Amino acid sequence: MGKGKKPPKTFPGTYFENLKKVVMEKICSNCSACVAACPKGLRVVDISKTPDFPEWADDCSDCGFCVRACPRWNYSPLSGVGSFVRALAMKSRRFDGQDGAMVTEILVSAMEAGLIDRALVVGRDENWRPVAYIANSEDEIVRASGTKYSHAYPLSALKGLRGKGGERIAVVGTPCVVSGIRNLQREFGKFARKVTLVVGLFCMENFYYPDLSGFLREKGVDIGSVEKMDIKKGKFMVYPQNVSFPVKELDEIVPPGCKVCQDFTAVESDISVGSVGSPDGYSTVIVRNPALNSLIDSMTDVEVGEVKLEVVEKLANFKVKIHSIH
Repeated sequence: MGKGKKPPKTFPGTYFENLKKVVMEKICSNCSACVAACPKGLRVVDISKTPDFPEWADDCSDCGFCVRACPRWNYSPLSGVGSFVRALAMKSRRFDGQDGAMVTEILVSAMEAGLIDRALVVGRDENWRPVAYIANSEDEIVRASGTKYSHAYPLSALKGLRGKGGERIAVVGTPCVVSGIRNLQREFGKFARKVTLVVGLFCMENFYYPDLSGFLREKGVDIGSVEKMDIKKGKFMVYPQNVSFPVKELDEIVPPGCKVCQDFTAVESDISVGSVGSPDGYSTVIVRNPALNSLIDSMTDVEVGEVKLEVVEKLANFKVKIHSIH
């Protein structure tokens, strides 16, 4: 669809009704780009469901912003490793975090270099319930480190910011979140000016928090006592309990929106980060935007190694194989 143009409706009714029938009931990624764009009451009502607009019958203005923002409207999956200028294995020496802590390092380094003023990140509460927020400092960025494996509806934290201020914001998210912010940038120019750095996270699948916590409870794990969760070599691992099980056992709680996604490496991001393809304790960093080479080169407090891109490509192809549009 062209910038600023309302797309054709599939069903009679408002655009929100169309979004609900076409996307939310079938293939919603829970990126919450629709929430960020909506000038009315579309919001996250229940963390175990897609966003909702309970008062739509009275309050929806039928502006079409929700459909224009949605990356799953007229969906064509992205896939593969994507284009890039360089790929490295990197480990931060000043931050602790998931694998090489390079998401934290990239965001803090970008803030120190004056490339960004704030960063949209996902933290968690004491029970691992994910919480999206805009970090204004290094401490707030560091507090968000670690993978949560639950939908956080991160772009909803941008609601109301579309026309305010001139701050430069980094966005961190899984491939579907990256596609959501890119769609917002294509459709709404003020988002394009605000978001100056997009960091994508490798992702095979994500889960609704109640489903994941309930699944772990069946495994005898109280999610409130967990210090770290990780996926390595086909195993989902929980620490310090040292409980592990095949990732395949989680298939029963994979949301429908994840089952159609084929993008493992967040191909639309400026920089992609994950653990696949790097030695233990390192992050794989795929630099896609050449303008960010100088940021990577300026990082002096890191260790650098080699990436096995064939391993990344293998997982990217595997995701295409197991996820398909019906």
